[in-house]
Amino acid sequence: MDKNTKKKTHIFQSEVKQLLHLMIHSLYSNKEIFLREVISNASDAIEKLRFSKLSSPENFSNLISPGKIQISLNKSEKTITISDNGIGMTKKEIINNLGIIAQSGTKNFLKNLKKNNTQKNDFIGKFGVGFYSIFIVAEKVAVYTRHANIHNNLGILWESEGKGTYTIQEIPLKEIGTQIILYLKDTEKEFLEEWKIKQIVKKYSDHISIPVEISKYDEKTKTISWEKINKAQSLWTLPKTNITKKEYQEFYSYLTQDTEKPLIWTHNIIEGSQSYINLMYIPKKTTWDMWNRENKHGLKLYVKNVYIMDDATQFLPNYLRFVKGIIDSQDLPLNVSREILQNNELTKNLKKTLTKRILTLLTKLQDQDQKKYQEFWNNFGIILKEGIAEDTENKDIISNLLRFNSLKISQKIQTVSLNDYLKNFKENQEKIYFLTADSFDSALNSPHLEIFKENNIDVLLLSDRVDEWMMNYLLEFKNKKFQSISKTDITLEKFLKSKPILPEKINQKYSLFIQKIKEILDNKVKDVRITNRLTNTPVIVLTDSNDMSTQMSKLFVAAGQQVPTIKYILEINMEHKLIKKILKIQEKEKLSIWIEMLFEQAILAEKGNLENPNNFIKKINKLLTI
Repeated sequence: MDKNTKKKTHIFQSEVKQLLHLMIHSLYSNKEIFLREVISNASDAIEKLRFSKLSSPENFSNLISPGKIQISLNKSEKTITISDNGIGMTKKEIINNLGIIAQSGTKNFLKNLKKNNTQKNDFIGKFGVGFYSIFIVAEKVAVYTRHANIHNNLGILWESEGKGTYTIQEIPLKEIGTQIILYLKDTEKEFLEEWKIKQIVKKYSDHISIPVEISKYDEKTKTISWEKINKAQSLWTLPKTNITKKEYQEFYSYLTQDTEKPLIWTHNIIEGSQSYINLMYIPKKTTWDMWNRENKHGLKLYVKNVYIMDDATQFLPNYLRFVKGIIDSQDLPLNVSREILQNNELTKNLKKTLTKRILTLLTKLQDQDQKKYQEFWNNFGIILKEGIAEDTENKDIISNLLRFNSLKISQKIQTVSLNDYLKNFKENQEKIYFLTADSFDSALNSPHLEIFKENNIDVLLLSDRVDEWMMNYLLEFKNKKFQSISKTDITLEKFLKSKPILPEKINQKYSLFIQKIKEILDNKVKDVRITNRLTNTPVIVLTDSNDMSTQMSKLFVAAGQQVPTIKYILEINMEHKLIKKILKIQEKEKLSIWIEMLFEQAILAEKGNLENPNNFIKKINKLLTI
């Protein structure tokens, strides 16, 4: 025997070992999912071969068999065999596909999964690792595979018991494709029943375009025949009137491996200058990795009903990355690549159209079913907000879809639309007021809100990390400008309670006091002035209207970028008891400590931290002992 044909033992990647351990020892409550995963992989292999034959006919001209997936049951041997005549795998591919998890972030995900003692099975397929689900029911697995481009009748045998190692051996194989033999555990004999297999295929794989067949043995003639047990017609190509709600939901489960039903979907068959079909779903819940903009997402692309690629990001903007589904174009070339898609005018037009479809779908949802739309917003609102900066063409539509917390609706769930806010506009109010902060509680308790509470003026409270970035692009809504209440704004004076004119003597006293504060703080502040914004707080800091905000500065610092120190405007509430007490202090040193302490107190309230908290504590302690 040639040395290349010898069986070699390999060790699974550590992440694969973790995954196998989790699945075998309790992760899966729904064991039948293994068949869905194997059929899904077989379907992909056949679709890839179909594409290869069309795009490179010179290399695959001898392969003319129609694609099919076949299932055989052997009760005496306790085996299930699933075969496909797809593209197959090379030795390198079988190691990469069955021995390694390439998806970035998997290691951290598995760590969190273990730490949180997750008992769900809805993550499988998220990494393309659904193959390993077979070890939930099988004590041993053998994979025979031969790649369509290998013409010497040699294939690969991969075997494993799912215990940390696998073996690979080069063997003679006449047929291209992949055959998987599952040697079932004694506890899993129900999967050797024909009715059970039919039930699972009907549930998960009815609408894949590849026929799934099960073997039928005739005792009289001693022959084997094959019975097709799925519809084997692409669901999206059918007229909408021929598809039931349940069928749409089942196809979504097949497409995404999501155990939840979709929240809503849109299905369109377009013929004309551009001919295409789209079937797009909005999930009910977000996935654990949705916040990572770099993770795989996008639509499944078909051209003339031929599978081309997964995760085609070119057809929807990044802020709609939660959308799942397929696009089947009649106009794109079959040999289209990601690079061609990126610069293709047809792709750009499709992207515009599909984006509008999703935004229109969401607009209808918020108009027709507020409860369902709120469910969407709670899961995906923070991602949709990215669209304000990314999609200027649809900014108005996205603005209508936004939801916020507000001062008047003091609850953590974001329920207030911008139209709701406008309905509560006060007489002569010119702007939409908002406040950004690190958290909802921090925003709700900010001293910036005091004058707004007193005058019954609503303020939008923004505490998502994306909010400060978003508000740099969301400048107005229905001709009403946005105004941060942590910045200076002369129009706000219209809403302040009118104060009686002070006697000249008191005015001079206040002016001298303000001048002393400026001298004490010197270049630490941009300005010091009297304010009517406050009722319960002695001092507050604001940023100038053209300066960087506190929250934006925090975002830059968190991203590792250097930012200039913000010089704040310090505003003094002359009506506060503490300020009236300080006004009477004559000793310069004592006054300086008081003023510096109050300034740092205002900085702490604004930023949530101080550069030198120990120094601040020393000032307080000194004042307490004077």
